[in-house]
Amino acid sequence: MHTNVQLDKDIKCAILTVSDTRDYETDKGGQLAQSLLSELNVSIASEHYRIVKDEQDLIQKQLREWLKEDIDVIITTGGTGIAQRDVTIEAVSALITKEIEGFGELFRYLSYTEDVGTRALLSRAIAGAVGDKLIFSIPGSTGAVKLALNKLIKPELNHLVKEITK
Repeated sequence: MHTNVQLDKDIKCAILTVSDTRDYETDKGGQLAQSLLSELNVSIASEHYRIVKDEQDLIQKQLREWLKEDIDVIITTGGTGIAQRDVTIEAVSALITKEIEGFGELFRYLSYTEDVGTRALLSRAIAGAVGDKLIFSIPGSTGAVKLALNKLIKPELNHLVKEITK
């Protein structure tokens, strides 16, 4: 649908998978995010793909390190549900200075209409800015990653990065 998106500049990304059970071999969501972003020639250095446990301090520690680096966009996968261990949203929300409410709203709408039906209400996907950097927090399933990247993030990446760096 949006395969002809061209980037105006070299956009640097980081991907953080939040999971108590995934490792680098079984992290299908994080791997898919890398693959979909590579279609746009987005830069993801090997040190900018990490997996951390569902613990708020570990998530924030990694995000804070990346926020100091030359990275434009951070995508987190996993930990966005309502289970007791799902704390990605709490960790990310504490860092966000400007929330992009429309991202979560559209993600849930598209999830509802195209994929999971009423189970979409369980998703707490969010996006926002921290200074001149963007963070997107999405569920870790491959369906959710594909939906978020192909329908929302990739088509607007140029515009979002341009706006956040004004």
